[in-house]
Amino acid sequence: MMTILQVISIAAIPALIVFILTYAALKGVKIYEVFVEGAKEGFQVAVRIIPYLVAMLVAIGIFRAGGAMEMLGMLVGPITNLIGMDPEVLPLAILRPLSGSGALGVMSELVTTHGPDSLIGRMASVMMGSTETTFYVMAVYFGSVSVYRTRHAIPGGLIADVVGLIAAVFVTNLFFG
Repeated sequence: MMTILQVISIAAIPALIVFILTYAALKGVKIYEVFVEGAKEGFQVAVRIIPYLVAMLVAIGIFRAGGAMEMLGMLVGPITNLIGMDPEVLPLAILRPLSGSGALGVMSELVTTHGPDSLIGRMASVMMGSTETTFYVMAVYFGSVSVYRTRHAIPGGLIADVVGLIAAVFVTNLFFG
């Protein structure tokens, strides 16, 4: 099973790039100009989120350095152990519904500390793909169309996040544990 996953992961990105370039060429898109414009927009987005990312990483660093994350891990540890989640991944699980860039920073730290092929690194990666920045999405999408009563959207989104986290832990332990 691992061999099949490795072959798919190695071939997926080059195949996707070739497909996109071929499709764009067939549609008459000026590929280089569109790429440069997208890169410029991506750089502007990166510059805009840097302050939020730094603030989130500093806040998490203070939270961890003060021992609060260890206390939270001890409190929630029995629950996370029941589902097979390492307590090291808990900050990512807490932060993901709040901030995508902050969660990405935590995931990067986990991958740097434990390695991308470790169970923690893989679990963090699967969690990032299995959950959503619920509060950010609600604020942006509902705010853009002036919806102030979200009714069941936030509870539904948070339930989906919890299900995504549990599924990520289960799938990661099933394939890599």
